Amino acid sequence: MLPENARLIHIRHGETAWNVEGRLQGQFDIPMNERGLSQAARNGKALKAWLQAEGIALDTLHFVASPLNRSSTTMRIVRSELGLDDVFETDDRLKEIEFGRWSGSTYKELAAGGERGRVDQRKKDKWNFRPPGGETYADLAARVGEWLETLNGDTVAVTHGGILRVLHGHLVDTPWHLVPDLPAPQDKFLVFSGGRVTAV
Repeated sequence: MLPENARLIHIRHGETAWNVEGRLQGQFDIPMNERGLSQAARNGKALKAWLQAEGIALDTLHFVASPLNRSSTTMRIVRSELGLDDVFETDDRLKEIEFGRWSGSTYKELAAGGERGRVDQRKKDKWNFRPPGGETYADLAARVGEWLETLNGDTVAVTHGGILRVLHGHLVDTPWHLVPDLPAPQDKFLVFSGGRVTAV
């Protein structure tokens, strides 16, 4: 779905306190913790070195991020490491999957609060499960697919774990039912190109 010879460089936002606690963040605007800020700086430095090694000029890249704080802050840090200003595009289609009324809770808390049946349902079929007031992974894949259709060249995107997972489905033909359980690292970036993905 990428233009021929185009690369999508994906960076997940750095760690937040809710990541550590196992809370469903969804579209809640949770800031990064100190480790997350360090991860963002690491990815900026690694991206600078990779671009230089690949001979890719900064002015040929399009930069876009989720508007949520943890992603837009990560993008600002990355661009600073690249020697760039903090002007970049944001796109609402790159927000994290919406967990609705489950946002802010852990699975343990949900189960203890009367949602054990639905928690078990989600474990069995994360792709099609919709939390109360939230999105399915299929919903997420649809809006990310719409965004992918707008790309016309090499792009650096800073988004979320859910977005990164569905990109595997769109760009490297990962079976959709496996997508929700894919790893989503915060201490490296991934390069999608030509039907393959490489971690850096």
